[in-house]
Amino acid sequence: MDITKGAVKSEPLLNKMLLLFMLAMILANLGGEMYGMLLPLYLKELNASVVQIGLFFTISQVVPLVFQILGGWVSDSLGRLRSIAIGSLAGNLVYVGFILAPTWQWVMSGMVFAAITRSLIGPSFNAFIAEQSAEKNRARLFGITDTLFMVISVVGPPLGGYLVDNYSFRIMLVVAWVFYIGATIIRVAMARVASRGHEANPQGLSLGNLRTNLGAMFGLLISGGVITWVLITDGVRDIAFQLSNNLFPVYLEEIGGMTYQQIGWLGSVFGVSMMLVTIFAGWLADKKGERVGIVIGFLLEFVAMFAFMKVHGFWGYALVWAMFGLAAGMMSPAYNSLISKAVPEKLRGTAFGLFGTSLGLVSLPAPAIGARMWEKYSPQVPFYVTGLAALFSAIPAWFKFKLPKNGDQAVALEVPEEII
Repeated sequence: MDITKGAVKSEPLLNKMLLLFMLAMILANLGGEMYGMLLPLYLKELNASVVQIGLFFTISQVVPLVFQILGGWVSDSLGRLRSIAIGSLAGNLVYVGFILAPTWQWVMSGMVFAAITRSLIGPSFNAFIAEQSAEKNRARLFGITDTLFMVISVVGPPLGGYLVDNYSFRIMLVVAWVFYIGATIIRVAMARVASRGHEANPQGLSLGNLRTNLGAMFGLLISGGVITWVLITDGVRDIAFQLSNNLFPVYLEEIGGMTYQQIGWLGSVFGVSMMLVTIFAGWLADKKGERVGIVIGFLLEFVAMFAFMKVHGFWGYALVWAMFGLAAGMMSPAYNSLISKAVPEKLRGTAFGLFGTSLGLVSLPAPAIGARMWEKYSPQVPFYVTGLAALFSAIPAWFKFKLPKNGDQAVALEVPEEII
């Protein structure tokens, strides 16, 4: 197996190692998609109220604040595949915590391990893909991998909903765990091969190394360039989406009258819609610039959120979820490409981890605030706020999401030698 860090290959875009990498990612995240959209309803079954559900997801965001930066640093130091393998081992404990939880409060134990897992795997996922591509076709590769990855959204939610409707939440979680175990086996095997190749001599995990990485990233964040504006814009958007994100399934069940399986099918509609445009979105970003797809995505999110408040019945909600999927499909390859181009290769893991931490920090109280808005004003208010935030985010994205024409923003930086 040929695993070459930082390889720049134009043909083929997807090599055998990337295909195996994506297979493991699909298996691991298929389980997550099976329960992800239904988790608020699992908490409700365990006697949590709407406010308690909001509080749960607010508390669950605290742990990733610590681990996201550390996970990115581990990825930059030990290697992408080794970091992913370690995260996968922790990921198995997520299911133990979920399945054995006697009350909704105990589900938090699984969320702690989920935070560790995402922190180690998330930054490595995007950084690894970026390092397998040339800059001229990077967004296209992200589009292709996003298309493959979204198989999980087509299969996972309806499968999870079916198992819950016909059996139970715990049976569904056991099946999801089986998929994750398969992914763990593949990831550990890939890391073992990498440990005899380009990851054979990892850097030590020293505080000095962490300080160097964070110092370089801080310089990028305060430079006033692309990374600064990505952080500001995505921060506003993340706060707004956390107001309503965990309330979608509750709204669909209590107000929309949807069953668990129908809610799962909406996730599938999202996945299919995203798959339809990710390859095109990657091509568009490579040809016309990343900001075009990002702005289109923001506008689609605005329209979808306001339409959500007006539609009725399964097909009405399916149309809304299709718009959400198109929005995500337009934005994902462009965002990943933009960040990877604006950050030096040796800082990509730290960068993706730092973005997760920064966004999580500013949006920390948002789920609880959204739940309070639901109860104090009306269930529609959090969703309207989210839609308006998406609309306003399109303005700075159009004017500020531009890399220097003479090359990478990251090229001018001198950096010392050193994704669940």
